[in-house]
Amino acid sequence: MASRVARVLVVDDDRSIRRTLEKLLTSQGYAVSTAATGPEAVATMRDSDVMLLDLGLPGMDGMEVLERAMGDEVHPAVVVITARDDMQSTVRAIQLGAYDYLVKPLDVALLDATVRRAIESRDAIDNARRLSDSDEPRADAKRTLVGKSAAVRTLYKTIGAVSTTRASVLVTGESGTGKELVARAIHDASASRGEPFVAINCTAFAHGLLESELFGHVRGAFTGAVADKPGRFELAGAGTLMLDEIGEIPLDLQAKLLRVLQERTFERVGSARPMPLAARIVAATHRDLASMVRDGTFREDLYWRLKVVEVHIPPLRERREDIPLLVETLLARIAVELHKRGRFVADDALALMLRYDWPGNVRELENALTRAVVLAKGEVLEAALLPIAAAASGSDGGDSERTAGPGEGDPPTLRDVERAHVERVLAHTGWNKRRACALLDISRPTLDRKIEEFRLRKPDET
Repeated sequence: MASRVARVLVVDDDRSIRRTLEKLLTSQGYAVSTAATGPEAVATMRDSDVMLLDLGLPGMDGMEVLERAMGDEVHPAVVVITARDDMQSTVRAIQLGAYDYLVKPLDVALLDATVRRAIESRDAIDNARRLSDSDEPRADAKRTLVGKSAAVRTLYKTIGAVSTTRASVLVTGESGTGKELVARAIHDASASRGEPFVAINCTAFAHGLLESELFGHVRGAFTGAVADKPGRFELAGAGTLMLDEIGEIPLDLQAKLLRVLQERTFERVGSARPMPLAARIVAATHRDLASMVRDGTFREDLYWRLKVVEVHIPPLRERREDIPLLVETLLARIAVELHKRGRFVADDALALMLRYDWPGNVRELENALTRAVVLAKGEVLEAALLPIAAAASGSDGGDSERTAGPGEGDPPTLRDVERAHVERVLAHTGWNKRRACALLDISRPTLDRKIEEFRLRKPDET
């Protein structure tokens, strides 16, 4: 007996797109029907296995059609096809239960593969649950993930999927890739978006202070504890607690953290009264925790408790196509923060930025643009204003020896680039550590540690 012909519903208000997709899918052996409006799609979708859904529809927005579909006990797998290439729409669609999110113009091979997988995995779509439809922007929405590369689109989809649960999340990626932005995006897309988002950098506190910062303490718990103080676990409430640089937590504190995650309770330092942990934990690190587990410097049981879901952020060098959009977005933000008029990037500067590997990732890109805006005498940012110009040309005066690399003609090591960049920022700020920390986006203890590690000295101290 012949196998059943899969049924595909194409929903798009553009007649030419409907006809093109109908011909294409029919030639691939599908039974195809079409709809031009949201109400038409709702009326006919129960008879389909897969629905290709545009978002900009008359009569009823595509998101509402998707929501209606997911609310029906019998519904097709929904593949969104749209020109809306942004994080908010992608996350929202995946949250509501869309199988995938494809951006126009469509890649025929990708569309074919997606439809086939959607048909095979139709039952899995029912596991997605509906979330609140509030799309109110955050006050600090200007700091958000930016990109349209395939890697970033995959990241958006993952954020949409993990935000529907309260499972612990481990965010990994090199320094400067935007791990806190991912943690905030997960929080903002979750049902607990109205609850606090609390972040703590585990490298910013000495060992003894870190325990108090996490758990809080009661009066008299130790010298200097003159009053009760709530910790970050308590302050996060039913929201999200981000533990940044989790790989730096000492082993004895790892054991206490493991117990908190297992029991979902904690005690303030100096108190035996248990308090409930209601927050979701998002941990982040640039370290290879699996390697640390093998070396015995990170607990294996804690590693698996944290890594219920892992979200990896690709480095900027692996998504260079996002650099022009990042430059545009960052320049707009920098102009507001520095009270400067809009700036434009010269072609040679953009070409240089596209060639450069950005070992410091988006953070380094933002710092480079900030420096260029500060030093620019006009509205056009030339390549010479970028700190990477000297590294690229190998002529940075006093820094040339450091950026030359370990061998003749070799590129600089990551340590060399980081040292040179920290030194440039300190020189630019006149060794104002507060301003340098803001430009480098690191804490004061981290800056002090790097100054000592790189043996940097103020000019009047040498």
